[in-house]
Amino acid sequence: MLVINTNIKELLQFSINPFPRYIQISTKFVFGHVIAILWTLLSIYISIPWVIDLSKNVTLPIAIFVISGIAFVPGYLNTFMVVSLLLDKQPKCKNEYPITDVTILIAARNEAENIKSTLSYIARQDYTGKIKVILIDNNSVDETREKAIEASEELNLDLLVLHEGRPGKFNALNCGLKEVKTEVMMTLDADTLLHESAVRYLVARIESSPKEVCAVAGSVLVRNSRKNLLAKVQEWDYFLGIASIKRMQGLYQGTLVAQGAYSLYKTNCLKEVGGWPNAIGEDIVLTWNLLKKGWKVYFEPLAVAFTEVPINLKHFARQRSRWARGMIEALKKTKPWHQPRMFTKYLTGVNLVMPFTDFVFTFVWIPGLVLAFYGYYWIVGPTTLFVIPLTLLSYQILYIYQRLIFRKLNLRIRKNKLGYVIFILFYQMLMSPISVIGYIQELTQLERVW
Repeated sequence: MLVINTNIKELLQFSINPFPRYIQISTKFVFGHVIAILWTLLSIYISIPWVIDLSKNVTLPIAIFVISGIAFVPGYLNTFMVVSLLLDKQPKCKNEYPITDVTILIAARNEAENIKSTLSYIARQDYTGKIKVILIDNNSVDETREKAIEASEELNLDLLVLHEGRPGKFNALNCGLKEVKTEVMMTLDADTLLHESAVRYLVARIESSPKEVCAVAGSVLVRNSRKNLLAKVQEWDYFLGIASIKRMQGLYQGTLVAQGAYSLYKTNCLKEVGGWPNAIGEDIVLTWNLLKKGWKVYFEPLAVAFTEVPINLKHFARQRSRWARGMIEALKKTKPWHQPRMFTKYLTGVNLVMPFTDFVFTFVWIPGLVLAFYGYYWIVGPTTLFVIPLTLLSYQILYIYQRLIFRKLNLRIRKNKLGYVIFILFYQMLMSPISVIGYIQELTQLERVW
């Protein structure tokens, strides 16, 4: 558990809702950029000696290029996110107890060990509407099908089991989509467990939203963080990092990934875009296809599910490089400037600079850190510490948000101080190189590996 100074805590509690009246999204967007630009200008001014010193070794243009990737661009993006989070005031759902029928699609391959647990958490939902589950067995060689049927009978679940022989999650989900008769439907990974109110909050959010909202992404958190240190670090990534980005994107009505692990969709919208595409990041490309139609994608932080994360470095690297590759794939298929709405043009456009910052961090900042240990502060030095307070502030704001969410859901935040420290100090050193590998894999069209 993080320890927060009382005065700072009270200030941040006020900062979460500093404005009693509703502020238009466009106003928040402009204000966020104004503050971010001012922060960036201040950073540039303070960094002039750093730029001059570095230019003596690598020329001025290269020095500007390097420091932009290390400090200016990340600082700008972080500031915009912090201001956006401070201005975020999500409206309450009009009806927190909807009764609309829902279909849940579960694409499964060799999930005999997990499927009963997943189905049992669906059966425990406090949702009063009808829930139908469609399990698509994607060529399992274990007893996934038999275990699912056995569990559904025991739990009194409405379950339909389908078989899809063509490999690929997108094929399995599209197979299930053909059988969906309800107006709204969810996707759920076979190893993901739903909080008892998860379905209710997702449906409540989409029913309380404007008609152009086609999907709502739920909040996915880590269930196996006690396994080892890598899982402990990922717990903070999901709890703070991914959640903060999704919350900011949701504020501007353009959550960029309605993740296949746990999201709600309007069925007719999915069918109109042809379902899930043949892509390594099928949920990313699908979401951008939905946004391209002029529809909006929201994020509901109260709708919580818990998933298994990789606990060895090989599987972690494979997953995160796949995510990075999926982002490049989405950029190739749907250009940001083809998005019809201003907010989604910007949000998808931000991904254009992510390879740049990851590249600089991997090939410049990390070697610069090694040089700093030997007394050469050309790249990493006291000035670079200027961005740390902003990073800590953004995560502290999100921590307070998440704590309020957990209280409402009667959940407790695990004590995980070591994971937090490593997440803050070292996680990016792991993530950026893995992301660069994913970018290279997509640009060179290497064989897809799930």
